[in-house]
Amino acid sequence: MNKLQASQLPAWSTRCLMGFGLATLALQAAHAVENGSPITPPGVYDFGAGLLPPPTEFGTVGVRAAATRASDLRDNAGQRSAATPDLKVNSYSMAYIRMTEHRVGSARYGWGAVVPVLDMSMNLSVPTPAGPVGLSGKNQALGDVQLIPVILQWVHSPGLFSNFQLAAQLPTGSYDKNRLINAGTNHATLSPSWAFSWIQPGGFEVSSWFQLNFNQRNKDTNYRSGTEYEHDFAVGQHFGPWTAGLGGYLYQQISDDVAPGLSNGNRSRALALGPALTYFQPGSGLPLVSMHIYRETQVRNRTQGTSAAIRLGWSF
Repeated sequence: MNKLQASQLPAWSTRCLMGFGLATLALQAAHAVENGSPITPPGVYDFGAGLLPPPTEFGTVGVRAAATRASDLRDNAGQRSAATPDLKVNSYSMAYIRMTEHRVGSARYGWGAVVPVLDMSMNLSVPTPAGPVGLSGKNQALGDVQLIPVILQWVHSPGLFSNFQLAAQLPTGSYDKNRLINAGTNHATLSPSWAFSWIQPGGFEVSSWFQLNFNQRNKDTNYRSGTEYEHDFAVGQHFGPWTAGLGGYLYQQISDDVAPGLSNGNRSRALALGPALTYFQPGSGLPLVSMHIYRETQVRNRTQGTSAAIRLGWSF
C-alpha cells in the first residue's frame, strides 16, 4: 500500500502520521559509556515509533525538554556503589524532519537533524580511608549534534508502519577530559535503527524502536566505548485524541569497552518503565504533545535514576 494517503487511514493513523516522527528530539547523554551513561539517549521513542510525518511544504519541527535525576551509582554486579552521586541533567532539543515524495523502492525518503543544549551538574561523594572526598562539576553547553541523512518510511497496511534511520552523532558538544561531566562525548557515533508501530482498528497500539550505536575512540582519553543496544517501547490504547499506556526502554551494552588498564569491560545496562501519554487532534491547530516519566531498574555500571520528558511537534 505504498500510495496510501493520510486521508485513507483511520483517525488514529492520521494523528500518528502528523506528529510521531519527532521522537528524534533527543536528550543527549550526560556522559559517554566510559563514564557510565549511554552515548545516545534511550527512552526517546514511545507511541508511534514506527511512524513519521507526511511530506509537507516546509517539513516538521519539534522541541523536547527532559529532566533526569539520579542519586544511585550501581556497580558491575548491580549493587549500590559506596560512591554517592547527585546527578541533574536538563536538556532542550530542537529537531527538523523533512519527508519527501521521493521513493527508495517501496519506502518514502526523508532526512533530519537534532540539535541539543544541556544544563548538567554532578556532585559525587567518594569514600576514602581519610574520609569522604567530594567531587563536583557542571556544564551548560551545546551537546553533540545528530545528522540523519537517511530516513525510510513504509506503510505496510492501514495499521502497520515501520521505518529505518541512519544517524551520525558528531563530536560538536562541549568536552574537557578533566571535567567531571560533559555535554559532549568527544567522538563520533554511527546509529542505524529500525522501528515499527502496530495499531489495531480498536485503537490498541504496540510500538518499538531498536537501535545499535557503533562508537569511535575518544582521542583525548584513548577510550573506546563498546557497542550499545537500545530498545524503546510502548503499549497503550487510543481514546479520541489521547493515547495512554506503559512505556520504557531496555539499554544493554553488547561489547566491552576498550581502554588502557580496563579489565572488566565496563558493560552498562538498564531497564526503565513508566506511564506514557500523547495528545494530538488533527485540524485543531494544536501541536502533538507527548510526555512520559520513567524509573530505571536492573542497572549495571552507571547511575540509576528517574527521567521525565515532554515533546511538541508541528508539521508545516
